[in-house]
Amino acid sequence: MKYLNALNKIEGVGSQKLALLMAHFDSSEKAWGAPLAELIGAGLSENLAGKIISERNSINLDKEWEELEKEGISVISLEDPAYPNLLKEIHNPPYILYAKGDLSLLNSTMIAVVGSRKSTEYGSRVASSFGRELANSGITVVSGLALGIDAIAHAGALEAKGKTVAVLGNGLDEKSIHPRSNFELSQEIIRSGGLLLSEYPAGTSPLPGSFPARNRIMAGMSLGTLVVEAALDSGSLITANLALDFNREVFAVPGPIFHLQSQGPHMLLRKGAKLAASVSDILEEISFVETLKSSTKTSKKDTYEPASKEERGVLDVLGQESVHVDIVVKLSKLETATALSTLAMLEIKGIIKNIGGQNYVKS
Repeated sequence: MKYLNALNKIEGVGSQKLALLMAHFDSSEKAWGAPLAELIGAGLSENLAGKIISERNSINLDKEWEELEKEGISVISLEDPAYPNLLKEIHNPPYILYAKGDLSLLNSTMIAVVGSRKSTEYGSRVASSFGRELANSGITVVSGLALGIDAIAHAGALEAKGKTVAVLGNGLDEKSIHPRSNFELSQEIIRSGGLLLSEYPAGTSPLPGSFPARNRIMAGMSLGTLVVEAALDSGSLITANLALDFNREVFAVPGPIFHLQSQGPHMLLRKGAKLAASVSDILEEISFVETLKSSTKTSKKDTYEPASKEERGVLDVLGQESVHVDIVVKLSKLETATALSTLAMLEIKGIIKNIGGQNYVKS
């Protein structure tokens, strides 16, 4: 994990690049010390491979790890049992996660609550109420610690003495917590048995591009996303759209028709989001979805036993989100011809689908 953390600190080495490196090398230590040609052979560009070589001499692995331990930050890889199972299903899940707090929450029943940073009095009351009632129902409330609806939803869950997870677009060390006005809230979340989560290493400040990336984690690890208030240009709608892409439930709270902050939820409702007038609307839908999932566990795709190690290797890579054939080849460690023939056979058997552009998903 020391080597994974160090690699993750190099700009340009994100989740996909880490996945490529770990698929190519036997260990993160070998990836860290690999020469230029091997890094390129793993699928990195010459520029990025050169950058790793030039920057790794200036990174003190032990010092970086000691800083994480000092801050009480855990590091979880995609192979770790604590890694959120739902998050593994999305395209491009974070290869490593940084966590501070109760790791068991990562595989609890979670609902994301998102909304405007400029919440109205109505939106604030709704977010607080839903945060409390979801927590009282045993649901872990997930949000982004942002001003407005996010912070209010977290606070509602804490008021009910429930559990909440804050997913951040920055490092989890105390100096990097953002926004600073919600620093005390972040510490209260930890003290109350909640969790802070991020894919960014300690010392990372928030950047505009980190928030959409943060949103995919919130949507991916949750059974559903509730949008309380959002203007049409709100980042909360990004989270909702990601939830739809990930085949998750999307809920929206209707609001006064004259408020700009009602336009986002109303647009989602017109597009088929579930109306959430109370927490029972969410709980009933979750119960239905979970029952449906349980009833289909005996389907062919779930009971199918791979006929060969090649089939098993390919199926381990694929999920409900599309994966390009090049990624299948890299992560399965199969020869290109073998991977292609295996994909073709699995498609004939109806276990997987080619959805176009050499992208595959499980049926």
